[in-house]
Amino acid sequence: MFCNQCEQAKDCVGCSGSIGKCGKDEDIESLQQIILYGLKGMAAYAHHARRLGQTDELVSAFMEEALFATMTNVNFDLGSLFGVAMELGMKNLRVMEMLDKGHLDTFGKPSPTKVKEGTQAGPGILVTGHDMVDLWDVLKQLQGTNVKVYTHGEMLPAHMYPKLREHPNLVGHYGGAWQKQRAEWTDFPGAILATTNCIMPPAAAYAGRMFSTRVTAASGGNLIKGTDFSPVIQAAMKAAPCQQNITAESLVGFHRTVLLDAAPTIVDAVKAGKISRFFVIGGCDGHEVGRNYFSDYAQATPADSFILTLGCGKFRIRDYDYGTHLGLPRLMDMGQCNDAYGAIMVAVALAKAFNCSVNDLPLSLVISWFEQKAVAVLLTLLALDVKGIIIGPNPPAFVTPNVFKNLQEKFDLRLMGTDAKADLHRAMLPVVAQG
Repeated sequence: MFCNQCEQAKDCVGCSGSIGKCGKDEDIESLQQIILYGLKGMAAYAHHARRLGQTDELVSAFMEEALFATMTNVNFDLGSLFGVAMELGMKNLRVMEMLDKGHLDTFGKPSPTKVKEGTQAGPGILVTGHDMVDLWDVLKQLQGTNVKVYTHGEMLPAHMYPKLREHPNLVGHYGGAWQKQRAEWTDFPGAILATTNCIMPPAAAYAGRMFSTRVTAASGGNLIKGTDFSPVIQAAMKAAPCQQNITAESLVGFHRTVLLDAAPTIVDAVKAGKISRFFVIGGCDGHEVGRNYFSDYAQATPADSFILTLGCGKFRIRDYDYGTHLGLPRLMDMGQCNDAYGAIMVAVALAKAFNCSVNDLPLSLVISWFEQKAVAVLLTLLALDVKGIIIGPNPPAFVTPNVFKNLQEKFDLRLMGTDAKADLHRAMLPVVAQG
């Protein structure tokens, strides 16, 4: 293992304990890794926003400066690096705001809609990832054909945008979270298009009919470098057709605009004691043992509470009937991990309505983490001084015990426990928001 500062082995002459001869210690390296992972996540969001016509020079300048701060022999100060991490969180909020605006301006105001899950008879294309622009380009090029398009994974929220769902070739959703793709895509007979991250090296059964775009690529698949998706369409027409097999119908589309429109009613219900708590349960899912915690937690929430979910973490909790409350489904799908901005804005609006801080709301955040975008969103929440967040199943490996202890002391950041119901009981105790 090499020191990021002196680029020599950490056990080189002059190194002592966790400190290299360059003077760098593991906590400095940990903060730099947090910044680097956060920048990667923010870059993904910024890329999506740019494709939708949304840019901000101040964001671009910060990304350059933050990367510079992690270079060799530039910054050995914990406090300064922590400040960079917090500024990254605020800049990521701006990026998510741009992405939200880009989606609304391009595809229209979202609304709740029912989505058929499974397949319908005829040739099909499965679109996975996060990029709505790619999905729209595919749909436009399919106009007048009988090829049916299905969303997969985090593309499920595409159905909440009127411009997308009203296209006749977009017919439904197929499959769950990214980690199940090898089995699910083997069973899907048509063409597959991966638009962003969260793909795995393809199985031989479908590699020849799998395509990806731009920097998204996998050995054995086919790369689309531009916006001509005719190879994907041709592959779908040549492949075996999908069979009629509708397995379920789900409700999506509780975008922040939908919830903010209903804010006065929600506030009145909380004041009247009709809503005990809001839970944000979601994030970036993984395949590790222990992630059943999130489904156990969600299923134990009280009947007079609401669960807001987003990201691929939703697939841990969505296959359960939570019922309704006050005429609304208790589980509300807010969108992709890209839509974390919406959950933040709903919390800010409720805090303003109650004349309190977000930390005083009857609100709990239970977030699964797996990849870089989850780090960027977590830094945004911490930069906004949101306290008491539960993350899991484990702290990121690049976070040292000292750095994590500091985050716990400053933000009451909590690791999920071994008993979801016990953690839920703890969360229900400090319900303090009053009208």
